[in-house]
Amino acid sequence: MRVAVVGATGMVGHVMLEVLAKRHFPITKLIPVASSRSAGKQLTYNGEHHTVVTLSDAVALKPDVALFSAGGDTSLVWAPKFAAIGCTVIDNSSAWRMNPDHKLIVPEINASELTAEDKIIANPNCSTIQMVMVLAPIHRVFGIERVVVSTYQSITGTGVKAVQQLENEYEGKKGEMAYPHAIHRNAIPHCDVFLENNYTKEEMKLVNETHKILDPNIRVTATAVRIPVVGGHSESVNLTLSKPAELDEVRQVLAATHGVVVQDDIHNNEYPMPLKAQGKDEVFVGRLRKDTSQENGLNLWIVADNLRKGAATNTVQIAEYLAENSLI
Repeated sequence: MRVAVVGATGMVGHVMLEVLAKRHFPITKLIPVASSRSAGKQLTYNGEHHTVVTLSDAVALKPDVALFSAGGDTSLVWAPKFAAIGCTVIDNSSAWRMNPDHKLIVPEINASELTAEDKIIANPNCSTIQMVMVLAPIHRVFGIERVVVSTYQSITGTGVKAVQQLENEYEGKKGEMAYPHAIHRNAIPHCDVFLENNYTKEEMKLVNETHKILDPNIRVTATAVRIPVVGGHSESVNLTLSKPAELDEVRQVLAATHGVVVQDDIHNNEYPMPLKAQGKDEVFVGRLRKDTSQENGLNLWIVADNLRKGAATNTVQIAEYLAENSLI
């Protein structure tokens, strides 16, 4: 299978290549793609050197599938050009997520919706993916009426520039700023741009994408915070369920969910943390407890590596489903 990785020299693109190799995705020709500034550079995949090409060159090479992680503007222009030659695009940007003509996919939840006619498929936002991975089985069994989520998001969600800012501040150096404030020893309640309703774009992604993937009738409200962590995103999630649920019942439902790992042993200080989630493909959930302030209330703590399941792994899993079901 001819596979193009668009944005191959970026942070998520690099992880995509790692995940493709780790999961032994059936590649006959790898086409690493980046901007004209990076064209001609060499990168290594599975011990072999590959030359980075431009987007127009990649289209001419007619890949079977293209994994995009190069930003929304690039996806809006180039995804249709790849699709026009019969290539299936799996896009990691926000460009197509809420477009009613394109599916928003977390394979464990709704991959069965995909058909061979889906040539541009949207990968959800990183914070949405890990949350709905846990919410989906709970909603299926107990029903969810309302979600209140506060995120504690890794700087890797912003990219290399943010990682460099943190390193500079840690070392006491001046440098380019990814954020309007210092991130070292700080928490910034400002992920992405502010919208007219005073929520950030990141917060509204959690609302809108959850509606599209799970159920438009679930009421969702969110606060997204950037913290000086590298390993992954954490989320404090409060649920109002449709019917009573004992904690052991919820644990059993989650433990039986593929891709979800329950870490919930407070007596031995076992609970999800980004430091332990880094480099892993699973979504970790713990600190399960009833909300004593309301009927059928439940509190959860959810952690995942935002570059893995939150981006690269989910993208590759979509490609795997398509390949396994002869949809590409």
